[in-house]
Amino acid sequence: EALAPLGVHIVAGDLADTAAVRKAVEGQDIVYHVAAANTALSEEAFMAANLEGTRSVVEAAQAAGGPRFVLVSSMAAGGPSPRGKPLQGDEPPRPVTAYGRSKLAAEEVVKASTLPWIIIRPPMVYGPRDQEVLKVFRIARFGIAPVFGDGTQELTAIHGADLADALIAAGLSSATLRRTYCGTHPDVFTSTDFVRSVAVAMGRTVAVIKVPHTVGRGILAVTETVARLTRRATILTTDKANEFFQPAWTGDPAPLTRDTGWRAQRNLASGLADTWDWYRSA
Repeated sequence: EALAPLGVHIVAGDLADTAAVRKAVEGQDIVYHVAAANTALSEEAFMAANLEGTRSVVEAAQAAGGPRFVLVSSMAAGGPSPRGKPLQGDEPPRPVTAYGRSKLAAEEVVKASTLPWIIIRPPMVYGPRDQEVLKVFRIARFGIAPVFGDGTQELTAIHGADLADALIAAGLSSATLRRTYCGTHPDVFTSTDFVRSVAVAMGRTVAVIKVPHTVGRGILAVTETVARLTRRATILTTDKANEFFQPAWTGDPAPLTRDTGWRAQRNLASGLADTWDWYRSA
């Protein structure tokens, strides 16, 4: 509904609706596959959405004559990075969660196709309309900010508008075909830095609460159990702990900048300020 007033032609359907997917890709020069599930009740459900859903779009694109295909994957498909060594996208993948494995499986379907493909792996994406980072803002209102582990996990992130520009640049460049990139802002920060930056955007200060591994897994076991009992998927699961307690999740955008000229325009401070302004108004 938000896209229609901008002049976007909407085709109603879902990834399992073959006719709708074929109608959506018909006559297109570039197909951006952005749809995915980041929460699910099982690995099979992740695969159904992210692997089979991608297969559906790939097959439709091939039948439509083979437009350029840009897959929005995830840093979770590549796996965590070593501390101090951001990933560039061409490293051997080692996903540590069901979500990451499903996104890697989606990448493999794209790579095995006859399409001229490009894969972008964003890290944490935030900005207006995001619902995950909103949870951090809500907790910070109470003057506290829990972080998993000792708070030194290294991270990179990207504002949604910057990611959109990166996808457009990758889709239009002649140098990006059959390459996998990390679409991110280059600045590296810690999980403690992140929650404190959220507080600064709100004009507040917070007490950082460090959640040890065993305690964190216990909390996630409870949230996962509640979700299963209510049949509601959540990102807060024991499987997700395999991501939460890694030393680093960082990406290097240099290869994408080299091949497209694109650079992220919003650092963490300005991006979170923009996000907070939208949360307050919306």
